[in-house]
Amino acid sequence: MKFDDLGLSPETLKAVKERGYESPTPIQAQAIPAIQMTRDVVGLAQTGTGKTASFTLPMIDALSGGRAKMRMPRSLVLEPTRELAAQVAENFDVYGKYHKLNKALLVGGESMQDQKKLLDQGVDVLIATPGRLLDLFERGSILLNDIKILVIDEADRMLDMGFIPDIEKIVSLIPPMRQTLLFSATMPNEIKKLTEKFLNNPKEISVAPAASPAETVEQFLVKVSNKNKNAALDQLLKQEKVKNAFIFLNRKRDVDTVSKWLKEKGYKAAPLHGDMPQVKRTATLQQFKNDEIQLLVCSDVAARGLDIKDVSHVFNYDVPMSADDYVHRIGRTGRAGKTGRAWMFASEGDEKYMDAIQKLIKREFIAFDLKGSKTDQESAISKDRKGDDKVKKPKKSKSSYSDKKPEDWDEELEGDTFGDDIPAFLR
Repeated sequence: MKFDDLGLSPETLKAVKERGYESPTPIQAQAIPAIQMTRDVVGLAQTGTGKTASFTLPMIDALSGGRAKMRMPRSLVLEPTRELAAQVAENFDVYGKYHKLNKALLVGGESMQDQKKLLDQGVDVLIATPGRLLDLFERGSILLNDIKILVIDEADRMLDMGFIPDIEKIVSLIPPMRQTLLFSATMPNEIKKLTEKFLNNPKEISVAPAASPAETVEQFLVKVSNKNKNAALDQLLKQEKVKNAFIFLNRKRDVDTVSKWLKEKGYKAAPLHGDMPQVKRTATLQQFKNDEIQLLVCSDVAARGLDIKDVSHVFNYDVPMSADDYVHRIGRTGRAGKTGRAWMFASEGDEKYMDAIQKLIKREFIAFDLKGSKTDQESAISKDRKGDDKVKKPKKSKSSYSDKKPEDWDEELEGDTFGDDIPAFLR
């Protein structure tokens, strides 16, 4: 199937082709026709599948024939974070360049007066985080009774961040006669209840099992103590062909510490977390996109759902405490059919989190100790770095990472090397 087959307007098709896209992704191929038929849609798709364009493209065409009124937006896209909202706004700019549509981005950390001015001019597309939207509504700066299309994006993240009461309040302010689109990477029971409450006979689209990592991402595990994580990271960054990478940590205060250490080692690294001013966060992301920064050291909230092309690696400096967060983290690489590599450091106390991740993804890791030798995980190496397409399976051992003592996980780092027995595909 080609984008030409989806019935999009010539103007929208022109913008799509200028971006170099000829064929839609599976979520786009299924969602766009349903949205064009004004059906409510529940889209269950993992990150990196082209989900954002699946609703922005048909929305641009649907809104192109009308005109917005003062303080009365015609459509509303709700996003959990400022970065995601900005990303959606960028999609409307790129694909709506040949349509005369106005948009407003309502997020915290930006001038409320400037946002009010945009609303006063009338906007076709309103992209907002729940808190700032309700703030402006309560000040009388916006009316929601002309919303014809509502998009609730990253619904599972909304749940994680405690936004569901705000979502319910916002939906109560919008006309019941509307088209509602809900997208989520996972479908916990609370989100399923939302779909039953807010959507009318929705078309359900699922392009991958819930919380499944992309098959294009190779996953590796390194067993290492907390004190040796920096040395392990440094060695992997030297041995892997790292074009650029996300480095995830669980605690915001550690993000700055690791970022500072990497910069002292000579790497082009920068932190990204929720305590940073919005202007700084936006500038940092742009530097990363421009390859001025190679390593983005970040927390989950700051990097959730960011769509940055051609990220070669993800390093989980800390094992995430939520198995779903693991899937979202490694989804920063291997996007749009490209390959990626994800590494995770496991240390004492991580066993239960590792068990939960492995249970969720139903895949075993390619595991290594600090000398680079494979441990007992029964897992296939998908491709040798030198081009060997043969699949290699290590022999299964009686024990696994969870029943080995943590003190057995560590091997002394001799100099700055993992040892001479490191597999060829890691060299």
